[in-house]
Amino acid sequence: MKAVPVRIEEAENVRQKLLLDGALDKTRKLVKNKKNGFVEIPVKESFAAGDFTLIEQEKPEYYSPKKTLADIVDIPAYEKKLLPSGWQILGAIIIVSLRKELENRKYEIGKALLSLYPRCRTVLLDRGISGKTRQPSREIIAGENTETIHRENGCLFKLDAMRIMYSQGNLAEKKRMSKLGRGETVVDMFAGIGYFSIPMAVHSRPKKIFAIEINPVAFDYLKENIRLNKVGDIIEPVSGDCAMVTPRGIADRVLMGYLDAYEYLEHGIRALLPGGILHYHEAVPETIESRPVGRIIEAANMQGRYVEIIKMRRIKKYSPGVWHVVVDARVD
Repeated sequence: MKAVPVRIEEAENVRQKLLLDGALDKTRKLVKNKKNGFVEIPVKESFAAGDFTLIEQEKPEYYSPKKTLADIVDIPAYEKKLLPSGWQILGAIIIVSLRKELENRKYEIGKALLSLYPRCRTVLLDRGISGKTRQPSREIIAGENTETIHRENGCLFKLDAMRIMYSQGNLAEKKRMSKLGRGETVVDMFAGIGYFSIPMAVHSRPKKIFAIEINPVAFDYLKENIRLNKVGDIIEPVSGDCAMVTPRGIADRVLMGYLDAYEYLEHGIRALLPGGILHYHEAVPETIESRPVGRIIEAANMQGRYVEIIKMRRIKKYSPGVWHVVVDARVD
């Protein structure tokens, strides 16, 4: 059984990195070696050491097998085969999607999920997100209260999971952004409840962040999260349509985290000072994955500005054949 030995003070940072890289073996516990005082972090057998030291554990410790949803829910065996393999947990709220064949079992499934996670109090059935304000369509199938506080990357996010979307699939990108912007003026278009603004303000301490949000419900939670995280001296919440309220010529960095933001590119570019950095997100089919780069160049050229593409990276699979990507570009 392979493991990475690290000093105690480095253990959590290394564990988080291995987790994000998909290398952490979640079936085994972290073990403190009494001989040398190091913490042994379990990794998968396929893990390539790279910059890390690898050892064979003498006494690996395993977690007790957990019960599964199929073990708990009281439905026929043929329906158990249709149960979801995963779900989202936000604070004390569980959000799950079900196949249509299981709709008549939603309340049993909701009750079973709560028994799997005693610290949670409500289960929501998710039917997707739509509209310009990214409104989720959800139904309570267990519990009552849908407001919660979700903790992520050292930050607090208060939200009503019935009315607000929250994606955990782009955690690595949010962590990356939280390390940028120190001392800068930043414009966060489509800020939501502070997905990018809050971590950046907490960890990097920019000079100023203008966080723009059109959805009044999300905007209220944005203001609440600014208060909860004590970053009111950095983040200025701005209510309105980005096409109308985005400031011009003030930003060292502009975040465009909305996947349908193409029509707002000109406003994001106008907000940038010469040499400023644009982080532009888009959902793009694999067959035309270069499209976001072309769109940025075209929008900049229309303003007589030059673009240097720094990097384009895939964030996650958005749908079959479609990727959520982000392009980092310097605009002169």
